[in-house]
Amino acid sequence: MERYICIHAHFYQPPRENPWLEAVEIQDSARPYHDWNERITSECYAPNAASRMLDERGRIKGIVSNYSRINFNFGPTLLSWMQKYSPLTYEAILQADRQSIELYSGHGNAIAQVYSHMIMPLADSRDKRTQVKWGIRDFEYRFKRPAEGMWLAETAVDNETLNILAEHGIRYTILAPRQAAKVRKIGAGKWKDVSGGSIDPARAYLYKLKSGRKINVFFYDGPISQAVAFEKILDRGEDFVNRLLSGFTDIRKWPQLLHIATDGETYGHHHRFGDMALAYALNYIEAKGLAKLTNYGEYLEKHPPTHEVLIYENSSWSCIHGIERWKSNCGCNSGGNPGWGQQWRGPLRESLDWLRDQLAFRFEHKAKNYFDSPWKTRDDFIEIILDRSEKNIDEFFRRHAKKELSLDEKVLMLKLLEMQRHAMLMYTSCGWFFDEISGIETVQVLQYAGRAVQLSEDIMEDRLENAFVKKLSAAKSNIAEHENGAGIYKKFVKPAVIDLKKVAAHYSVSSIFEENGDEKGIFSYTVKRKDYRKITAGMAALAIGRVTVASNITWDSADISFCVLHLGGHAVNGGVGAYFGESLYRAMKDEMVRAFEKGLFADIIRLMDHHFGMHNYSLIHLFRDRQRKILELLIAGTIEGFVDTYTSMYDTNRILMGFILEEAGMPVPKAFRSAAELTLNTSLKRAFSEDELDVDRIQELIRDLRRWNITIDPMDIEFTVRDRFESMMNRLQGRPPDLDDLLEIQKFLELIRLLPAEINYWHMQNIYYRTADTFWKQLAVKTAEDDEDAGRRQAIFRYMGELLNFNISTLLT
Repeated sequence: MERYICIHAHFYQPPRENPWLEAVEIQDSARPYHDWNERITSECYAPNAASRMLDERGRIKGIVSNYSRINFNFGPTLLSWMQKYSPLTYEAILQADRQSIELYSGHGNAIAQVYSHMIMPLADSRDKRTQVKWGIRDFEYRFKRPAEGMWLAETAVDNETLNILAEHGIRYTILAPRQAAKVRKIGAGKWKDVSGGSIDPARAYLYKLKSGRKINVFFYDGPISQAVAFEKILDRGEDFVNRLLSGFTDIRKWPQLLHIATDGETYGHHHRFGDMALAYALNYIEAKGLAKLTNYGEYLEKHPPTHEVLIYENSSWSCIHGIERWKSNCGCNSGGNPGWGQQWRGPLRESLDWLRDQLAFRFEHKAKNYFDSPWKTRDDFIEIILDRSEKNIDEFFRRHAKKELSLDEKVLMLKLLEMQRHAMLMYTSCGWFFDEISGIETVQVLQYAGRAVQLSEDIMEDRLENAFVKKLSAAKSNIAEHENGAGIYKKFVKPAVIDLKKVAAHYSVSSIFEENGDEKGIFSYTVKRKDYRKITAGMAALAIGRVTVASNITWDSADISFCVLHLGGHAVNGGVGAYFGESLYRAMKDEMVRAFEKGLFADIIRLMDHHFGMHNYSLIHLFRDRQRKILELLIAGTIEGFVDTYTSMYDTNRILMGFILEEAGMPVPKAFRSAAELTLNTSLKRAFSEDELDVDRIQELIRDLRRWNITIDPMDIEFTVRDRFESMMNRLQGRPPDLDDLLEIQKFLELIRLLPAEINYWHMQNIYYRTADTFWKQLAVKTAEDDEDAGRRQAIFRYMGELLNFNISTLLT
């Protein structure tokens, strides 16, 4: 009988965007990357789009996309981030799905996902429906085709969820084997118990819903999936192949499907080079004819279910207690904090459920005055999320509003709909998954709740926040200093809240250090300058102005005036307030300027208090990314002074220390090693940043690093070198490289091979691989025509490939 293999990868990251800025701010724990999305893209999402196939000597013999040969889903919020911040990877994923349609009988590998990774059985009916609708529409927008399947967050399932999937044309979903209760052959009377994960996963099953609808269900192979995720079989591609093939048996008398499902991050992030083990396994199985690679859609078309199934409702793949992990102290946790409890999960869930219901009432009460069907409008709001252009938003309101809306009414409706979006984002499953309520994942969902509360209070006269925070006090933290959910909300959510005045404060403080121009985008806001004056006296500076700040999300806007005093270094004081007309603004401006010109800086602070009240700001109130840039600018001189001092120490004592080490055989003093470490690393980084490379100087620095046994700074040096190399290799794209380009790249490659640091050649290898076929053939023709220059370029290009670890005899044929 036929044998099929389907590998499903669930690619997902919890939303990390600041709910007010709609962007991921810098995360130091992800260094040297900007944030964890960027880091995991580099370690997993991008490598799976261009995975290396190696020969027996570890050289690259091919580069393939795993996405074109596995079933997969991506979280919509992750793809939205990737589209903006990693567009090449994003497009490679879409292209791979198009390729899979050709490979697998018209069925694409990609499937949809419920939109914001909400635990569906714990959601109310309205949220379930919106999550499915948004997930499907997001998929269609990106992949340009209908979704055949849909991934449920944590595979958490109940009958209502499956019914909504079937109602919206979803043909199948994927569950864990322990979620199956009973099976029987279609048309037979007796059910067979398959509890405890004993269902045979090697076929598709039909699930008949109470509504009369039907949906197909695949139950992945549990033991093999577990082994892939946790038993290190991805360390060797051969082990992965053998483990996959062990799932087949001759006892089965039907076309059996061996399929597994794991987090997609298994292939590269959780297991380094896991993408290569996956590529090896897929290629080996296909090349040897050991099984046919397929996806669920193709298998379902060729081999429809012969058996039907009953499931355990309110079950999931990551909680043996069903779905308790997301509402109680069930005992499921990371295992990294013995002695901690998760009693906080229940009160957190109850608090958010209360908030959801309060927001739902307010949404419906207000929106029904403007929309015939407020909840249908929310279901369609995904169209605005996907395209926030003014034209699209106006068209949306023309379709849904009872009448033509004024600008103020549009702002009101956008706030209501955004309130509902955040009321669903606050249920992202990661908020309950881990051990502690003060963890970053739970703080993230509380920030979504905080944004929803803020929007509600902008619209309504009553206040929700106090009652919500009081309910959170029942969620006790494991960490004494945090006390409970109320304390965590006050400590981590309230300071993060942003309004239009805070955006103006960011603009005004940053204007001291950089030119903002007449119009500046600040994350999800636009600031238009109406008036601005900056004057300086020595190290002091004064900036006064007024701006219009507008949200690109809700269209809310305000005219705001400001004044900022900089006394040098990090000493910055600023005030912002509503603009109350030109005469009052001019009077304030004149007062401030007169005080500054007289050097009455203390008077300026008092005047700020008078004009702006308690709305005072400093560097600490800048948004994190810009704050980091400005602080780096401020300390640059100090750091330069450190470097100059250490360099002087190194240069003055280098000969003596050489004598101590090499002639006297004494250990080098620690103070000198410290000076050498900073001096040599800084000098090396600067040398690689110069417009013209000084090869002799770089070689001398590398020799000194080795001489003093100094460890190179891997993050700074590797990023600097890689950035320069990538810019050089990018010249190979789009045109045949000339001899000078190739010689420069060759020289650079030879140079960086001397570095005592591991350089990531991934991007450069991709360019070389894409260029190789066309360029090599062009050169071969010219070489045959006795073109000496072509022959030399051909030799250099071959040598470059060897330095980049390619099997040239296989690649260039």
